[in-house]
This record gives sequence, structure tokens and C-alpha cells, in this order.
Amino acid sequence: MQKILLILLVSAIGQSAFSQKIDSIYFHLYTDSLKKGTHNYINVDAKLSNGRWQPLTDKDLTFTTDYGHFSGNDLVLPENPTVKKVTVKGELMGSAIDVTTSFSDYKKTDFGMVLPYSQVLDIGSYTLPSTITKVEANKAIDPAIFEIPK
Repeated sequence: MQKILLILLVSAIGQSAFSQKIDSIYFHLYTDSLKKGTHNYINVDAKLSNGRWQPLTDKDLTFTTDYGHFSGNDLVLPENPTVKKVTVKGELMGSAIDVTTSFSDYKKTDFGMVLPYSQVLDIGSYTLPSTITKVEANKAIDPAIFEIPK
């Protein structure tokens, strides 16, 4: 009898944990770190009806993009980009959100790579511009900056 009650209790707790509905989804993009030829992790979280947050993966969302391709939550951009903007879409239960990153002001760096020095992230409700002023490669970093303050 105790085993049956334990199983029912675990089942009830499990159902209540998974019965929370998703109110909204949020993209947390780090467009200043989009790099060509590499995997760029697209962080997506769901706000649940109980106020809690839950990370979402490609098992929860359908990711699409108009440039490059997805591998899991990673947006993989080609080595030699030929576009000025990338649009990413994540769809959850028929609710979609479009995120567009526009690239401009391409310049050749001292180490030979051509990079966009201006980017604008557009998520409909807000726009976030960013500008790169200086690019340095393989610069020595003082290990002291990683020390925890006392």
C-alpha cells in the first residue's frame, strides 16, 4: 500500500511540475560575439505561468535562419559571409519570434580578417546597436583581471 501511495505522490508532483504553461519566450543574444565559421549559441528561455524560468533547446523549439544553419541551439555561419544581416526565428507551439541582426561597416583587420564593425540587433520591441572600435588578436591578458576581489 505504501508503494502505491508513493507512486501516486511522485506522479502527482511530476504532473504539477510539467503542467506549467509557457507565457512567453525570450532570446538572449550576444551579437557582439557572432563569429563566422563557428558555432554561436542562441540562448532562449521560457517564462512559465508560475513565474519561473526554463531554458529551451532545439527539442522545445524549431530554429530557422535565412543564412547559415542550426546545429542544436548553435547558429553556424559560413567562413566568408556574403550578407549584411541574419534573421533567426524560434517557433514554439505556433508562436514565433523574429530576431534580425544587421551587419555593416565591414573593415579588414590588421590580421587579415574582414569583420563588421557595426551591428544592429532588432527584436521587434527593441533595437540594440553595437559598434566595434578596435579589434586585437592574440593580445596578452594579465591574469590578475580574473582574480576574485577580496
